[in-house]
Amino acid sequence: MSPTSPKAFPVSWDQFHRDCRALAWRLASAGPFEAIICITRGGLVPAAIVARELDLRLIESVCIASYHDYKSQGELKVLKDIAPSIKAIGDGKGQGVLVIDDLTDTGKTAKIVREMLPNAHFAAVYAKPAGRPLIDTFVTEVSQDTWIYFPWDMGLTYQAPIREGSAG
Repeated sequence: MSPTSPKAFPVSWDQFHRDCRALAWRLASAGPFEAIICITRGGLVPAAIVARELDLRLIESVCIASYHDYKSQGELKVLKDIAPSIKAIGDGKGQGVLVIDDLTDTGKTAKIVREMLPNAHFAAVYAKPAGRPLIDTFVTEVSQDTWIYFPWDMGLTYQAPIREGSAG
C-alpha cells in the first residue's frame, strides 16, 4: 500500500507513545526477556519505550531496508546483522530475545529476522493481515490497504475529512 492510499491512519506522537506502552503491558507477561532487537528504522522508537517499561538495558538492532522510495516495498536488504552477543543468549536461536518493529505489513521483514532468531518473541505496535501470522504480540490491526502515517514521517498539515476522499 502506498502513501496515496485513500485509507490513511495518521498516528500522533502521543498516540504512538500510548500504543507502545500498551504493547509493553502485553509483553510484560510474555517474558522474561534478556534483550531487545529493534528492526530499524521503524522499531527504534518502540524499542526505546518498551525497553524503559520492561527495564531492559541490552538493546541491539538488525537493519533491513524494504521501503526504498517510501511508496512501495522493494527487495529486502540486510544492512546490519544481529550482534553475536545476542545470538549467545538462551538457546542461541532467540530464546529470551524480544524483536520489535513499528509495523508488520507484508511480513517479509519479520520472516527474514525470524529465520535468524526462530525462537525469539516478535512484537509490533501495528499489524496488517498479511504480516500478522509472523508476529506474536501486537496492539492494533489495520486493513492491508491502509497507509499508516507515523509521527516521524509527518509535518503539521491539513488532513481532509474521510468523507471527502471517498466515493460515497
